Amino acid sequence: MPLTAGRLQVGLHEPTVCWESDADNVPYLLMSVLPIGVGRGLPVDRGHELVRLPAAALTELGHQLYRLLGRFKGYRAAQVGWDPYTLVDLAELRRECVEGLQAGTIPGLVLAENILPEARGMAFKPFVPGFVWIPYAGERPSTLTTDGDNLVA
Repeated sequence: MPLTAGRLQVGLHEPTVCWESDADNVPYLLMSVLPIGVGRGLPVDRGHELVRLPAAALTELGHQLYRLLGRFKGYRAAQVGWDPYTLVDLAELRRECVEGLQAGTIPGLVLAENILPEARGMAFKPFVPGFVWIPYAGERPSTLTTDGDNLVA
């Protein structure tokens, strides 16, 4: 079922799944789900109309992606956003982001309850059973710029 962003209905590409290695060279499975035509005009969007969305529509889309994520189980870390890959690398989080985890400055980061409990600060709240997160506040217009025909953050 498509998601909505303002007046638009936005479909999702088929999920991509691949093996990655974290900063400690430990392999993990990475799944990515991309809205069709929203973002930077990735190769997967060839043949689809690219749309520019204002911050409010991106926020609406982000909240819907988090609701979708809440239906999944078995993952360790997740985030909705432009380039969340370093924020789902647990070794990178442990090494480089402890201050952000403790201060709550990584909005939208979702972790399984048993992941990095010693590094998490008070900003983490229940997400769905088995998971906690730093609540997603949405996109701010001042953080978004246009780059040609693409919206970037």
